[in-house]
Amino acid sequence: MDRPPKIDRQREHQANERTFLAWLRTSIALIGFGFAIARFGLFLRELQSSVTGQDSPTNSFISSQNIGIGLVVIGIILVALSAWRYNKVLGQIERGDYRPSSLIIWIISAIVMIIGSITIPLLLWRQPEVPSRPSPRSRLETRFLSRFMATKATISHRNRVSWRHRT
Repeated sequence: MDRPPKIDRQREHQANERTFLAWLRTSIALIGFGFAIARFGLFLRELQSSVTGQDSPTNSFISSQNIGIGLVVIGIILVALSAWRYNKVLGQIERGDYRPSSLIIWIISAIVMIIGSITIPLLLWRQPEVPSRPSPRSRLETRFLSRFMATKATISHRNRVSWRHRT
């Protein structure tokens, strides 16, 4: 079989590289979203426990941490699949028998759709109402707040005195 002209092969290789980089960007985004979702869920649990004074249950299978970890794992797998796909297409371009395949597209789409579907209950699930009156503060919190307010008042006083001396 005749080889295509060198410029056409160069364009095909560059298109293959652009496709690989697009898959790589997608995997980095999935890893970043997974990390952010997992950490934000942790932040919300800590915030809830500090406001209500109660630990929130974390034994649910569908939690933000599990979904975040799932997205990170999918992102890592996607990096490996994209490298494999890049090398496969590279060989096909060199041999001159490129055949497009949509199997990976369907697999990744299905996985992302499943993860997205799992997140719907998290979005619809309502947290228990926060009590209208604040929870009683511990002695440590009270001491910290009083020292913070005293420091703030001292700094404010120093700024007023400093401003009077300037004018």
